[in-house]
Amino acid sequence: MAIIRFEALKTALDRKPVIINEPAERRSELYGVNVFNTSSINHFMPKEAFNAVMDAINHGKKIDRKVADQVASAMKSWAISKGATHYTHWFQPLTGGTAEKHDAFFEPKGDGTAIDKFDGGQLVQQEPDASSFPSGGIRNTFEARGYTAWDPTSPAFVMGTTLCIPTIFVSYTGEALDNKVPLLRALQSIDNSATEVARYFDKNVNKVIATLGWEQEYFLVDSALAASRPDLMMAGRVLLGHEAAKGQQLEDHYFGSIPERALAFMRELEIECIKLGVPVKTRHNEVAPNQFELAPLFEEANLAVDHNSLLMDVMSKVAGRHNFKVLFHEKPFAGINGSGKHNNWSLATDTGINLLSPGRTPKSNLQFLTFFINTIKAVHDYADLLRAAIASANNDHRLGANEAPPAIISVFIGKHLTEVLDELENVSDGSLSPQEKTELKLNVVGKIPEILLDNTDRNRTSPFAFTGNKFEFRAVGSSANCAKAMTVLNVIVSEQLRKFKIEVDNLIENKNMKKDDAIFNVLRELIKSSAKIRFEGDGYSDDWVKEAKKRGLNNFKTTPEALKVQISTSTFDLYEKHAIMNKVEVEARYEIELEEYIKKVQIEGRILGDISRNHIIPTAVNYQNKLIENVKGLKDIFGNEYTKYASEQISLIKDISGHMASIMSNVEKMTEERKKANKIEHADKKAEAYCNKVKPYFEEIRYACDKLELLVDDELWPLTKYRELLFTR
Repeated sequence: MAIIRFEALKTALDRKPVIINEPAERRSELYGVNVFNTSSINHFMPKEAFNAVMDAINHGKKIDRKVADQVASAMKSWAISKGATHYTHWFQPLTGGTAEKHDAFFEPKGDGTAIDKFDGGQLVQQEPDASSFPSGGIRNTFEARGYTAWDPTSPAFVMGTTLCIPTIFVSYTGEALDNKVPLLRALQSIDNSATEVARYFDKNVNKVIATLGWEQEYFLVDSALAASRPDLMMAGRVLLGHEAAKGQQLEDHYFGSIPERALAFMRELEIECIKLGVPVKTRHNEVAPNQFELAPLFEEANLAVDHNSLLMDVMSKVAGRHNFKVLFHEKPFAGINGSGKHNNWSLATDTGINLLSPGRTPKSNLQFLTFFINTIKAVHDYADLLRAAIASANNDHRLGANEAPPAIISVFIGKHLTEVLDELENVSDGSLSPQEKTELKLNVVGKIPEILLDNTDRNRTSPFAFTGNKFEFRAVGSSANCAKAMTVLNVIVSEQLRKFKIEVDNLIENKNMKKDDAIFNVLRELIKSSAKIRFEGDGYSDDWVKEAKKRGLNNFKTTPEALKVQISTSTFDLYEKHAIMNKVEVEARYEIELEEYIKKVQIEGRILGDISRNHIIPTAVNYQNKLIENVKGLKDIFGNEYTKYASEQISLIKDISGHMASIMSNVEKMTEERKKANKIEHADKKAEAYCNKVKPYFEEIRYACDKLELLVDDELWPLTKYRELLFTR
C-alpha cells in the first residue's frame, strides 16, 4: 500500500498545467453557443411554433402535439448542426445528481437506408426506469415505468454529442420523483403571492420571479493521490488521517495567487460553462489549501438550479482532463474549512424591480420593507423546515464546525437595518398621525439607501444573512441540489405573503384604514413576532448556543432529528395548500432522505473498518516487528543493560499495541452496532441508531489510527497524508 502512495505522489509531482487555448477572441462570443436559446429557436423554428414556445416559457401555456413536432424538428436540426448524434431527457432524481439515458437520432428505414428521427413525442415524454431511482415506497421495485416530461422554461443544450433536454421526472401514477417538480410548483406559488402584494405598490406588476445566485465551493485533489485513498474514492472524504502541521492557520490561501494547474482547470471549465449558457463570473481560492470557489451571475431560480447541477457534471468531466478529482463533500478534511454552496435569493418583478433592494423614495422603501420583513417572518415561522432542507450526512460534519454557520437557523440584517426595524416597531398602534407618517417615511424608511450603500456589514457566521439587496442562505451544502433549499424558501415566503395580504386587506376593508396605515400596522406586528430569529453576533460562539436555547430556537445538529419536521401536520398542510406536494410525496421524500443518511453512514463504517483493520493494523504490526527486532539486537549487544538503550523503542511498542487494541475493539463494537441497526425496520429509528450508536465509533477509531500515523515510520505508512493531498499542486 505504501508503494501505491509514493507512486501516486511521484505521478502528481510530475504533472504540468494543461495548455488551454481560448476558442474565441472574446468569451462573450461563446456565450450560449451550445444552448437552444431564444435566438436559436427563432432561427430554426416556424413562427407559430416559436410563439407557442415563448408562451410556454413566459406564461406556462401548454404546447399541443402538432407544435411539439415542429419544435422537435427544429431542435433536432439545431442539435445535429452542433455535432449531436444522440438525445436524452436530462433530469434530477432524488439521488442528488443528474440522470440521462442516451438514444440515437439514427433510425433504419428497412430498405437499407436510415434517417435521423426525433419527433414531438420523443421531445415531450420518455419512460426511464423509475424503479432504478429512489421512490420512498411510491413505486415497487418490480414496477419500472416512470415518465420524464420536457420543461420548456429551461433551455435544451448540447453537451459533447448529446442533445440534453431538461425534464421533470414523475411516477406512473403522477407523483414527483425529482427535485424539479416541487421547485417549479413553489416558484409558481411565490409568483402568485408576491405579485398580489407587489400590486399594493405598482398595479402594472403581472409577474414576480424568484432569482438565485449560487456560490460553488470545492476542493481539487490530484487524481492519482485521490485514487490512493479508498475512503476518498468511495466516501468523498478522508475518514482518517492526522492534520498536517500547516493547514490554513496562516490565512495565506484565500485570495492568493491561484495555482497554475488549478487555473488551467478553471479556464477550461469557464469556457465549457459559457458555451452552455452558465454565466460564470467569479473564481478564486477559498480559505483551505486546494479549496476554490466559482460563482455565476444570478438567474431565474429554476434555470439557476439546472445550471448548478449541470456545472457539477461539467466540473467532474473537465477535472478528469486535468488529472484532478473534484471533491464536493461538505467536509472532506477534518480540521480545515468545509465547503458550502451559498444561495443568494431575491425577488424581481416583470417591471424590472428587485423587491429586496431599497429604493430612493418612501414608497419604494415601503415596498422593500414589506418583502424584507415578510421574509424574516417566514424564516421565523418555518426555521425548522428550512433546517431540514439542508440536512444531510455530509452537511452534519460542516454545520457548526467553526468555519460554517451553526445548525441554529437565525437571520442577520446588520446594525442599521436593525435600528430601522426597532424604530418601525415603536410606531403607535392604529392609524398613523400625519407627523408620524412623515417622520417614518423620511427619517426611517427614506434613509435606508444611504445606510445600505455605505454601512451595511456582512456576517459569515449567520446561516441566513441579508447582504444589501438579497438574502444569502449560507448553510446549504456544497454537494446539495439547490432545488431543495429553494423549494422550501420560496414556499414559506409565499405562505407568509399570503397571510400578510389577508391581514392588510382585512384592516383596509373592516377597519377603514388607508393602505399605507394597514401595511405599517401589519409590518409592525411582524417585526415583534419574529424578533427572536434575528441575531447580529458571532454564530460560532457558545454564548449564541445558550442564547438561542433561551429564545426557543432549535439546534438540530444531526440529520435524523432535523428531518422530523418534514412529516409534521404543519408541513403537510403547507405543501398541500400551495400544491407543492401531497402527503404521499412528502412522506416518500422523508423516507428517501433517511435511507440516504443510513446508507452513507453504513458505507463509511464499512470503509473505516476495512482500512483500519486491513491497512493500518498490518502496517503497525510490520513497524512494531521492526522495533522488536531492534530491541532484540540491542539486548544481544548490551545484555541486561539493553533497557537503558531501548527505552524509547519499548515505549513505542507499548503505545502501538495500545492503539491497535483500541482500533480492533472499537471496530468490533461498531460492527455489532451496525448489525443491530440493520435489523430495525422503521427508517427513522434505524437512522437514529446509525447516528447515535454507530457513528460515534468513527471518532474513536480515527483517533487511534491518527495516533499510529504519528508513530509509524513514514516510509511504511500506507495512506496518502494530509500534507500530500492538500499541498501537492
